[in-house]
Amino acid sequence: MRVQFYDDLEGGPRSREEVRLNELGLFVYEDRRRVAVGFNLTPFLERPSILVRVTSAGGEEVATLSVIEAMQPNFNLTLHLRDDGAGDPYQLEAIIYYLTENGERQVSDRQVKPFSVASPGDQ
Repeated sequence: MRVQFYDDLEGGPRSREEVRLNELGLFVYEDRRRVAVGFNLTPFLERPSILVRVTSAGGEEVATLSVIEAMQPNFNLTLHLRDDGAGDPYQLEAIIYYLTENGERQVSDRQVKPFSVASPGDQ
């Protein structure tokens, strides 16, 4: 008997070259200092790593986050902004990557999403 773990065979686990960020969700908390980031990746054969950077309107880095070899394709994390909101609007960049044998990053996908702390809630 063959065991099938996915209803849609086309949507089954993908190779590192095919792993994509299907959806990147943002939620700004009422305190305007924290941002929840939701990740929805394609199912994967090898666990990808993710680098997240938030920059202010002036280009200054105000938050970073590294996920080393994600275990699940769907998860949420909270970023804490290092400034008081004076750099609004912000830009969040998420890079999905794998390390090669020689230690270089092989980028699989990259998304950039602007947001504003002036409007708490989903963005």
